[in-house]
Amino acid sequence: MTDSPSAFEALNAGYMRFREKLWHPQHERWMRLKDGQSPKVMVISCSDSRVDPAQVFDVDPGEIFVVRNVAAMVPPFETTPGHHGVSAALEFAVQVLEVEEIVVLGHGMCGGCQAALSQKMLGAEPGKGGFIADWIDLLDDARESVAAEHGTEGRKAERAMEQAAVKVSIENLRSFPCIQVKEGKGKLRLRGAFFAISDGVLHWLDEDSGNFQPVA
Repeated sequence: MTDSPSAFEALNAGYMRFREKLWHPQHERWMRLKDGQSPKVMVISCSDSRVDPAQVFDVDPGEIFVVRNVAAMVPPFETTPGHHGVSAALEFAVQVLEVEEIVVLGHGMCGGCQAALSQKMLGAEPGKGGFIADWIDLLDDARESVAAEHGTEGRKAERAMEQAAVKVSIENLRSFPCIQVKEGKGKLRLRGAFFAISDGVLHWLDEDSGNFQPVA
């Protein structure tokens, strides 16, 4: 009986498959990409290992510019001292790459949204849950609204929180001056999306109704 491969060995084996099945057959594409990138779409997604935007949208290398973080959150525009990773990526995508679409992709069974809903990290120290707590504070207002309508427990409340988080990020995107200008000129479109892991269905946000509609 052989031992199962380690996580590192699995990564290396995956790389060898990538070289054989994806890199070599798409050699010409990779040669073009070595000179730069020009994606038309930016996707802001959760770091959750189950939700890979490249898989969900079945895109080739170079087609989407991706930023991933806990709960796919976008903080509001601010100029306070600190390291603004999401803001830097947004600035690069909008100002340098000149993307035409920004998609905020939320998902089902999101641990970050569940933590925001339950406030499990409340009062934690940095390095012991405090960084997570500070980040999901972005959802405080949304949590109050969701809790008032659905409570704080159960799948219905969790899904409402997950979808509310997408709307918060869309709202915060519009606080960035560069996005305001480009969206106002019709050069940039913001979209909210929700991927339900349990059934694999993608939903798009209808901002007029505030509802998420499944892709038929």
